[in-house]
Amino acid sequence: MNIPAKTSHFDVIVIGAGAAGMMCAAQAGQRGRKVLILDHAAKLAEKIRISGGGRCNFTNLDVTVAHYLSRNPQFCRSALARFTPAHFLDMMARYAIPWHEREHGQLFCDDSAQDIIDMLRSECENGQVSWAMPCKLESVSAGSAAGERFILDTSHGRFSCESLVIATGGLSIPKIGASPLGYRIAEQFGLPVVAPKPALVPLTLAPEELEIYKELAGMAFDAVAECGAGRFRENLLFTHRGLSGPVILQASSYWQARDYGGNDGGSQVTVNLFPAEDVRQWLVERARSKTLLGNLLTERLPKRFAHAWCDQRGWNKPTNQFNAKELDAIVDALSGWTITPNGTLGYAKAEVTLGGVDTRELSSKTMEARKVAGLYFVGEVMDVTGHLGGYNFQWAWASGHAAGQAV
Repeated sequence: MNIPAKTSHFDVIVIGAGAAGMMCAAQAGQRGRKVLILDHAAKLAEKIRISGGGRCNFTNLDVTVAHYLSRNPQFCRSALARFTPAHFLDMMARYAIPWHEREHGQLFCDDSAQDIIDMLRSECENGQVSWAMPCKLESVSAGSAAGERFILDTSHGRFSCESLVIATGGLSIPKIGASPLGYRIAEQFGLPVVAPKPALVPLTLAPEELEIYKELAGMAFDAVAECGAGRFRENLLFTHRGLSGPVILQASSYWQARDYGGNDGGSQVTVNLFPAEDVRQWLVERARSKTLLGNLLTERLPKRFAHAWCDQRGWNKPTNQFNAKELDAIVDALSGWTITPNGTLGYAKAEVTLGGVDTRELSSKTMEARKVAGLYFVGEVMDVTGHLGGYNFQWAWASGHAAGQAV
């Protein structure tokens, strides 16, 4: 993927050929802008390719501002309203890409995530976008000539542009090339960065707690997890290091955001082990049973977990031997098992990155830096983090579209 010979100046240069970058480049190119998209990788859009088990959970039928975390929580509203899941589905329909819906409104490709990559590349080709891949960016500096606001020195030579779009993503999944480049460019031009953290990531437990549950690795069951303003119901999975599964990945973003203003998740995650029914009524109906509590709980929970959980609390005795106060404590514990994680499995296992370029310094309509004319940010590099379930891709499409219409 190379640029046309002797071409060094572009109206728009997009750094990052991922979901948001390609959407932005395609939109700008189809408006008649002369666009170059460059990326350090040799393989196009690897994060799209591996997402959703290779089928790309490309959006969700239910997308609202409430599905995103940010220190500027209303920032994403405008872009999401102007480019909706329906707009993306219209684009897919033009390419006859088959898709299906799974639980919680999640949409996946029927065949392969490669369908999405091919579509975005075709959209770029429709806009006559030029490519430089693989291309190492050596420096970015402010230009001085009219129409040349930015100068980029790269392994392909020097380029200049009027508008520069940063679509470099976050720090998650470093094995496919994640880097802090976008944050460094933001800081170079005086934009603050909300300290990045791994998000949608498995949580680890302290050794003493892990010892209790270490034999349960691989076990999963339905649960509700809450942390701060986040409340989710999906599968919880035990691992050799702690807890994972969709419900924990969801809660992890709020646990990581516990020092965000307005998103205080606290230091604990609370798990309801009886998400489908009234645990108090269930226990009262069985209060006279001579069955060990651990055995009784196997009606709703995996046997090994039920016994480990009861053993930890000294509760593995016949149910009819508990007094009223103890039964109240059991009810509270079953509906509010509190977990205090001691960390996460880091960026290598994180789906996305929490934090990023502070959106209070950006236009919510165009994604342009308020104090740096011509400098735009799209996608995960910004402090906008979606829930699990296609929301982060929808933000990539929406923010890329917003910038692509403005550059």
